[in-house]
Amino acid sequence: MDIDLGTLKSEILDYLESSDFAVFRSQPGGLDGMAVIMWDTDAWPDYRAFLETAKKIGEKLILFSSRELSEEEIDEARDGIEGMELTREELRDMEGRLNRASRHIGDTCSLELAFSHGANQYVYEIHPDWYNDFIDLCDEIESVFPSDEGEDAGNDGLGGYYSNN
Repeated sequence: MDIDLGTLKSEILDYLESSDFAVFRSQPGGLDGMAVIMWDTDAWPDYRAFLETAKKIGEKLILFSSRELSEEEIDEARDGIEGMELTREELRDMEGRLNRASRHIGDTCSLELAFSHGANQYVYEIHPDWYNDFIDLCDEIESVFPSDEGEDAGNDGLGGYYSNN
């Protein structure tokens, strides 16, 4: 869904402030490597239903994180495209997709709510369509330049911000 996450971010924070939840402002990607169960935001996009679930099981602490698309991410993708052997049509397609993403530099590209219950982290994560398209482009670029198993293993080129969950 192509939604304005900046507006949604404000709405969620207002909702949380008026609730009984304690809000812990976590860093994006802070749940990487943990046992995570994702909320189905496609079928149930309303964050209030997610928070109602936390409330019903007695959770009081909600982790909140958000992040904005950075110019560095765009530059890194652009550098990747320049290193690829592409036909003129493929190059035009990739550059067009990158230019569409670059219009969103500074825009909120990810919102994440989470709570812990038992040994699991339950996560509500949402991205706009334009960001999903950008991630798809980055995946295409990365498939041509796989990272080494050494020091870059596990580095997705996005500073650890994007979660494959």
